[in-house]
Amino acid sequence: MASKTAEDQPHPLDVALGIHIRLRRKELRLSQSGLANLVGVTFQQIQKYEVGTNRVSFSRLVEIAHALACKVTDLAFGLETSQPSARTKQIALLTAPGASELLEAYSRIESAKQRKMLRNLARQMGGPCGRRNKPQTGIRVV
Repeated sequence: MASKTAEDQPHPLDVALGIHIRLRRKELRLSQSGLANLVGVTFQQIQKYEVGTNRVSFSRLVEIAHALACKVTDLAFGLETSQPSARTKQIALLTAPGASELLEAYSRIESAKQRKMLRNLARQMGGPCGRRNKPQTGIRVV
């Protein structure tokens, strides 16, 4: 299997812009289909914009901003550099399925001890940074 070249990967700025679009859409509790209907494209196209696979033209960005009831500058904020910032990478983590719900539940835990226990559990389940936790022999992860 051939490895992907740098040319096959979306540009980091396209990915970062897609993250901003997705976060605003989720903030409004709008589905990809709902945004697609407002903009006049398919939900698959919105998916591609959100992951950076397809670049968002300026005219489309204006339409998306209008549909999301925000300014273009709100969506493009912090994208001046060619590499995503640490903040953008952290924000990207919030787009994982269930991440925002987990964060909301975590924020409601009043006990500092319980919050620490939950963080430790999540770290153990996630395994070492940069590597997925592999199941132990004989244990099947469902």
